[in-house]
Amino acid sequence: MLDLLVTNATLPDGRTGMSVAVQSGKIVDVTPGLSAPAAETVDASGHLLTPPFCDVHFHMDTTLTYGQPRVNESGTLLEGIQIWAELKPTLTVDDYMERGMKYCDMAIAKGVLAIRSHVDTSDARLLAVQALLEVKKRVAPYIDLQLVAFPQDGVLRSPGGLDNLKRALDMGVDVVGGIPHFERTMSEGAASVKLLCEIAAERAKMVDMHCDESDDPMSRHIETLAFEAQRLGLQGRVTGSHCTSMHSMDNYYVSKLIPLIAQSGVAVIANPLVNIHLQGRHDTYPKRRGMTRVPELMAAGVLVAFGHDDVQDPWYPLGSGDMLEVAHMGLHVAQMTGVKGIHACFDAVTKNAAQVMRLDGYGIAKGCEASFVLLEAQGVVDAIRVRANRLKVWRSGKCLAECGAVTPRTVHP
Repeated sequence: MLDLLVTNATLPDGRTGMSVAVQSGKIVDVTPGLSAPAAETVDASGHLLTPPFCDVHFHMDTTLTYGQPRVNESGTLLEGIQIWAELKPTLTVDDYMERGMKYCDMAIAKGVLAIRSHVDTSDARLLAVQALLEVKKRVAPYIDLQLVAFPQDGVLRSPGGLDNLKRALDMGVDVVGGIPHFERTMSEGAASVKLLCEIAAERAKMVDMHCDESDDPMSRHIETLAFEAQRLGLQGRVTGSHCTSMHSMDNYYVSKLIPLIAQSGVAVIANPLVNIHLQGRHDTYPKRRGMTRVPELMAAGVLVAFGHDDVQDPWYPLGSGDMLEVAHMGLHVAQMTGVKGIHACFDAVTKNAAQVMRLDGYGIAKGCEASFVLLEAQGVVDAIRVRANRLKVWRSGKCLAECGAVTPRTVHP
């Protein structure tokens, strides 16, 4: 007897009337119209069954701190960094853990079962690292939580920055991070990229750098990151996050840059909600959109994913952990409102993000983990259009969250 059988489901690729059979936490069959004895049978009623959402760029150490000790009135990246610097000395391990666990509950309810969180290593006490490593352990049955050693104040700019980052990696942090555009000079930024990539290569770690989160078209550290990834043989293990300076670069330079990124195997993460909120703050009009060149990168074969980045913290006062909201904003900012574009934005918060995180057993196919989300939608376009209700969320065949159907409405495929 099967443990679980989901019938009459629509899959993200458009297949309808599909059945998904689960045994011992794994998908054992995906086929139309399967009928078999099962401990539990769920009729999807034609609704969309998707692999879990993945948030591949988040800051769990800062989340849910909005207004502490004050609000970011300018809405800028730099004021957010200053507020966070004021708040950090007052925080404890328990505070980090309480907020981290609370956010994980929020994420599960939204069908987010994989998160890559940057964790600030600039405080020599490494309290946030201690706390989030414990959170990672506690939520392991429910969420794949990857942690990035993130030197918020600059790995070369801040005293002890490099030693702190190495200690965080020694403690068990998964990924090497950086923030080259926040170093003192462009040359120091480039030096930090080289240094951090070499550390990742030595330790067989992945790399995920905040790269060129700026409106400055001369902030070109993504170029150095792509070069180092190729030089050190890190293809497929390196990510450039944000890359917002690309929206300010001239087209000739970008015509060289994007092929370099593609050849190096570097992935790019855009954060639509926060990029559109923080960038362009120094413009009057015309005002820049503030997100990297998503459709152009995708067209060149670059792996592109979307992250939420922040939820209710010094940088972003809003957010609920809903990756459909992220995709919704992304397709607007990138003007990807055709059917293919909408599907591509859905992929950016599901399978593309899972590929960036190098998750094993992800997807709805025989042999994959039985982790998926039933959305109250008839297809991908409908799901993003209404930010569809999560009817059920499963992890390894066990239901973690469920919600009743909302009022019936007219839907579109």
